[in-house]
Amino acid sequence: MTPPTLAPATAPAHCTPAELAAAHGLTVSGARPPLPAYVRRLWQRRHFVTAYATARMQATYSTAKLGQVWHLVTPLLNAAVYYFIFGIVMHASHGVPDYLPFLITGIFVWDFIGSSINAGTRAVHSNLGLVRALHFPRASLPLASVVQLFQQLLVTMGALVLLLLAFGQLPTPSWLLALPVLFLTAVFCAGCAMVMARIGSKSPDVSQLMPFVLRTWMYASGVMWSIDQMLSQDQLPHWVALALKTNPAAVYIDLMRYALIDSFDAHALPHHVWAIAVGWALLAGVGGFVWFWKAEEEYGRG
Repeated sequence: MTPPTLAPATAPAHCTPAELAAAHGLTVSGARPPLPAYVRRLWQRRHFVTAYATARMQATYSTAKLGQVWHLVTPLLNAAVYYFIFGIVMHASHGVPDYLPFLITGIFVWDFIGSSINAGTRAVHSNLGLVRALHFPRASLPLASVVQLFQQLLVTMGALVLLLLAFGQLPTPSWLLALPVLFLTAVFCAGCAMVMARIGSKSPDVSQLMPFVLRTWMYASGVMWSIDQMLSQDQLPHWVALALKTNPAAVYIDLMRYALIDSFDAHALPHHVWAIAVGWALLAGVGGFVWFWKAEEEYGRG
């Protein structure tokens, strides 16, 4: 007696390859999953994101004698150069109490914002081998870059606290506001990194342009001088003043200064500054994530 056999899945006669694949439960390799499923898969790989970010941070200065110390030395050297050029030569420190804490805080926050966006530009294109070899949510790559830089930021923020204490700033309850500022800044940077990752995956040359864009943005963000003091002296068009005061980098820098520096004038902040900060974080974080997800099938092609 012949043993029974399992009947194969049936498909319509003269069906197309796509219909035949669907009848047997096959899907396109690398197909973009629905957004909720994509979020779940990304969450399942959160340990990969943090491990990959940590490995990259450790490898960044692995050949340097000072190693991880460069994460702290680099922004401090930038602060010394900017203090000499802007604080002493160009007299940007005039009218700004506690200029050194003012400058160092701005540099540390801006360094995280600028570096996150710059790293996001190369996040996908520089990892094409990984993208083509393995199937995983591609958003892991720009997010890992931001996580790596956020880990560095936490180190520099610890040094910033010590520097503020050395300059006579005493801990106050407002220092706790630094935590939500860090969170909102990280969400904003993650969204921007994903936007730039999608652009950079198709136009790698944009990475050559970014240093000029970021340098211009830095000068417009009040890192080295007070935007309010500049606006009070110059008769700028209303739309220029509004753009400067609602500039997302300037908003997050000012919020951090307000949280940590006693002499920073809260009245100089833009109106509803916390609402502006949350709005930028939601716009960049959610909008950037969705826009990156829409091109999930395109990464690694060509």
